[in-house]
Amino acid sequence: MNSNNNELASWAALVSAVVSFLGLIQSRTWLAGLGAVFIAISITTFTYARKEHRRVQSANVRLYGRSLDSLNVANLRRRVSDGLLVQEASQTARIEGTDLTMVWQYKGYCHSTQETIIEFSIDSDSNVPFNELDCFAYDLRNDPGKKHKIRPILLGNDGISKKVAVPFLAPLTAEQAFDILLTCHVPGCMSAGVDYYTSTMSLAQEHVSKGQVRLVFIGESPAWVRVYSCDSAGQLTLLKELKPLLKTDGATEYLDVKENVATPSTTVYLFLRDRGLASSQKFDTPAFGAIR
Repeated sequence: MNSNNNELASWAALVSAVVSFLGLIQSRTWLAGLGAVFIAISITTFTYARKEHRRVQSANVRLYGRSLDSLNVANLRRRVSDGLLVQEASQTARIEGTDLTMVWQYKGYCHSTQETIIEFSIDSDSNVPFNELDCFAYDLRNDPGKKHKIRPILLGNDGISKKVAVPFLAPLTAEQAFDILLTCHVPGCMSAGVDYYTSTMSLAQEHVSKGQVRLVFIGESPAWVRVYSCDSAGQLTLLKELKPLLKTDGATEYLDVKENVATPSTTVYLFLRDRGLASSQKFDTPAFGAIR
């Protein structure tokens, strides 16, 4: 697609230049106007081609030789929500063997006339059909006692990156606060060795005031947990390596606390759970900077 767009842009630019030149020579206003139209088309086509190229590049994110499949699909299907302003975002990923349980809690207020839903992205490398997932939400502002489970609605196609909408128990009006909790259990999506969890913010606002991501590993502790940021072009930057916050006989917990989180944004938490692999296979620790 990109090569065709670039070729079209090149031909449009050439034709427009020739037509404009002839128009100037012959003082034909209509020819000069036609040339201007071709120039506008070529600029539009070139801009579109560059945008599509960046979009395709963002869907080819790799770390340690591994393709981050769910992130790649999510980048192609990214949606920006603009009806709600999120002030606090909390995520917990509980990893036990091959199973992953994700919990999100978003707090904020409505900054449009009315909103009836809030959207989330459920990303994993295992394509468990949506109707088989144990996935439910609570509208804590209207139901603080958690008496009414809300079943999210699948938006678009099912796949490893699922876009879902959680309906509020009552529509939000302008400046009205919300507090939504979503839980989703995805079985069989995690693997031994190098694996990852992604945290995304797809919002039409400059930043989220407070954010945190909690990783809880049940059973074997990871050898390391590294945090990367991923920009819109799919470039990864190593930010830091997390240290355990809490460690018991049955679980190890990590916490990443952030303030003024830029949006839209994507954070990748890469970890190694196989200690045998960690000791027998050497991984070069990337320097701080862009990684592909």
